[in-house]
Amino acid sequence: MTLHNTSYFKATALDDTTLRHQAPSIFAPGPMSGLSYRYAFVPTIRIVDGLREHNWAPVAAEEQRIRKETRRGFQKHMLRFRRVEQMETLDEWNVELVLINSHDAGCAYQIHAGIYRRICSNGLVLSQDSFEALRFRHTGLLADEVVQASFRLLDQIPRVGALVERFRNRTLDYSESLALAGHALMLRYGSLVTAPVEPETLLQPRRPEDVGPDLWTTMNRVQEHLVRGGLSDLHRDRRGRLRSVRALRGIDAKVDLNKALWGAAERLANGQTLSLAE
Repeated sequence: MTLHNTSYFKATALDDTTLRHQAPSIFAPGPMSGLSYRYAFVPTIRIVDGLREHNWAPVAAEEQRIRKETRRGFQKHMLRFRRVEQMETLDEWNVELVLINSHDAGCAYQIHAGIYRRICSNGLVLSQDSFEALRFRHTGLLADEVVQASFRLLDQIPRVGALVERFRNRTLDYSESLALAGHALMLRYGSLVTAPVEPETLLQPRRPEDVGPDLWTTMNRVQEHLVRGGLSDLHRDRRGRLRSVRALRGIDAKVDLNKALWGAAERLANGQTLSLAE
């Protein structure tokens, strides 16, 4: 099957028109004005095309909201890629490549290992402690370097599968589930006092497939609530307004939360405990 024949895909490979609509900065014709002459500009679309040639299909794209108009079209953007052979299946989860870049000197090229969970249509980003994030500075950068580095991610797929199985086989008691949810609220809001919901609220399932005491299911429930938002336990603030979890919008915020939450889950899988004092 060629990359352009998507009629049998269980996920959708995004074409350039869709990518341009969702994240125009991918197609920046040059860097933002005023950058150093040492800044090596490599358009993200060139990396996208290189990954496509090696059977990585883009399946999601977004870009950072801006405050300064001068950054429009050059801001940070994130793409998620899946292997073509995985897009033909309806597996419960699939490994993805997460590519982050900007053309305003805001960040280096980054490649992270990720997981897409079909049940909740949600993407995870794996912690750097177990799966190294690759970074490429915009000095002397060549497009082929980033593309070739993607093959290092393929070597990690068996390790990802083994870790997911460990999560599935690790049954949490209620206190451990509550500690994970509280830890997750601390990661996003800094303290339980400022969090809009109680830890036990994060443990509520959105669908029957999310019911279960295992670490894999519990972590995904918590992650989806904090990233997608919309959750409330009907508590009100001092002004009488209903408090709820808002959707997480920023690229950095989502990646950082995902990686930290995955790291916390790994600690539980290893028999360690989570302390809210951390």
